Amino acid sequence: MPAVATAFAIAVVILRHKQKFDPRLIVMIAPAVAKAAMDSGVATRPIADFDAYHERLLQRVYHSGLLMKPIFQAAKKSPKRIVYAEGEEERVLRAVQVVVDENLARPTLIGRPEVIAQRIAKFGLRLAADRDYDLVNTENDHRYRDYWQTYHRLTARKGVTAQLAKIEMRRRLTLIGSMLLKTGEVDGMLCGTWGGTAMHLQYIDQVIGLREGAKTYACMNGLILPGRQVMLVDTHVNYDPTAEQLAEITVMAAEEMLRFGIKPKAALLSHSNYGTSNRPSAVKMREALALLRAQAAWLEVDGEMHGDTALDAHYRHDVMPDSPLTGEANLLVLPNIDAANIAYNLLKTAAGGGIAIGPVLLGAAQPVHILTPSATVRRIINMTALTVADANAAR
Repeated sequence: MPAVATAFAIAVVILRHKQKFDPRLIVMIAPAVAKAAMDSGVATRPIADFDAYHERLLQRVYHSGLLMKPIFQAAKKSPKRIVYAEGEEERVLRAVQVVVDENLARPTLIGRPEVIAQRIAKFGLRLAADRDYDLVNTENDHRYRDYWQTYHRLTARKGVTAQLAKIEMRRRLTLIGSMLLKTGEVDGMLCGTWGGTAMHLQYIDQVIGLREGAKTYACMNGLILPGRQVMLVDTHVNYDPTAEQLAEITVMAAEEMLRFGIKPKAALLSHSNYGTSNRPSAVKMREALALLRAQAAWLEVDGEMHGDTALDAHYRHDVMPDSPLTGEANLLVLPNIDAANIAYNLLKTAAGGGIAIGPVLLGAAQPVHILTPSATVRRIINMTALTVADANAAR
């Protein structure tokens, strides 16, 4: 009985003050309480399968768990070296603690060693340089000369002088991370916990570039909503993509969804519902559909359509009985960045409880993703697993 009381008391404290505790403790403590109750004979409903119970707890604590499960499984098979551009950031450090504990990756942190060490101690983390993570000292690193010279060679005809290359390589964390990835010292990069996507993408484009065959970058975000999971593009990169760009973005997003183990069902969204408007944005979505049917016959896609038409299969059947899109759409392709970004943030806040995946950067030549300033610790962990899985996949 004392063991049960002690375990239960700990669980109560954690639940009352859950914002101050690592959420993984709930997954650890709850089974301990249950086992103690079973061992003492006070349990009225003994647990037969603790593995299944553990999985259910994971789903409750981390609502993104089901969507991310195949990604985490792929990542743990072969952990990679991942660099975090904002290595001094609290959320990054807390995420890195989990990454190390779960053996998801070998982290590299960019920042000032003293500041990182002080913050690790302040936040009560157990990380130690060299043992748990590698470090790039922004104030004094032996690779500095080689990096700025390489950067200058890459960008000399893009307006970057030698002097600017030296300055940028000292102060631009994403640029430093991109150089680590370019030279093969790491296998993937995460950046973007502050600043805008365009700022980070500028340096990624200069150093990493587009993958072979790709003509544009884009960002895909995933949302865990009540009763459904949806992906949206392009939420952060292309202000007003052309029909050709939309077709390419849709294919890249659909291919990424397949890696999540999800069959993509794409809907090209518009204010127009199957030809009810001939305004330029509606025509653009129809043109994108024609390109997709010609270039990606394997993809289940239809449009242009309203948002409710995409998510309500019965209504869509009434409006367009011969639509090739079956069931609910799970890949929503928006006509421009305003529509995509607004829809994503509204849904995330109003209906998704802030539970999101991404942004997933599409089109880059190497595994790199740009987070957002609103990224949570759990989202950084999820994106670490995704970056590792990306590095393990054939590109």
